Amino acid sequence: MTTLSADDLIYGYMNGIFPMADTDGTLYWYSPDPRAIIPIDTYKPPKSLRPVINKNLFEVRLNHNFRAVMEACSKPRRDSEETWISEEIIDAYTSLHQIGFAHSIEAYKDNRLVGGLYGVSIGAAFFGESMFYTEPNASKVAFNYLMELLKKQKFELLDTQFINDNVRRFGAIEIGKADYMRKLKKATSRKARMVESAIEHFFTS
Repeated sequence: MTTLSADDLIYGYMNGIFPMADTDGTLYWYSPDPRAIIPIDTYKPPKSLRPVINKNLFEVRLNHNFRAVMEACSKPRRDSEETWISEEIIDAYTSLHQIGFAHSIEAYKDNRLVGGLYGVSIGAAFFGESMFYTEPNASKVAFNYLMELLKKQKFELLDTQFINDNVRRFGAIEIGKADYMRKLKKATSRKARMVESAIEHFFTS
C-alpha cells in the first residue's frame, strides 16, 4: 500500500475529494454532496467575537508552526475519543506545507500556541481542514484573520466540506456538487497567494 503524498493531496483537492483516516488508520476519500462553503465576500465576524478581536488578546501568526497546529487538531475532542487526522495525514500535509500549498494560522497567548487552524491553498481556493483551541475564542480569532486574508488576496472559494454548527456560525451554506465543482474549477484556475505581508496590518491594528 502506498503512503499518502503531497501530490495525492493536490490531485484530490483539484478534483473535489479529500482524505480522512478511520480509527485504524485506513484512509478514505470523500466528496460530500451537498458541500459546505463559506462565502468570502459576505463574511462578517459574529457580533460576540468583535469585542474579543478589539481587545487584542492573542498574537496571530501565519505558518509559524504548521505541524504543531496539525498535531493539536488531531487530539480527540471533548465529545469524542476518535480522530480522523492520523500520523500519515500529518506527514502528508506537512510535506504539502513545505512546498507552499498548506498553511496554518495560529493564535498565541504569552508566546504559547493556544488555538489555530490549517488548510490547503490551490489557486484562489482555500480548503479549510480543522481547527483547535485551548483558550476560549482563540480558534475563532484565527479564523477571522483567515477570512480577512482571503478577502485581501481576492480568494474566490472557501471550502469547509461538511456543514455543522461550528462553521454555520461563520456563515457556511450548502451547495450541490455540480455547483461546487464549477466554483472549484474557476477558483483553482486563478492565482492568489497566502502571504504574510498581506495580513501584517491585521496583527497590529
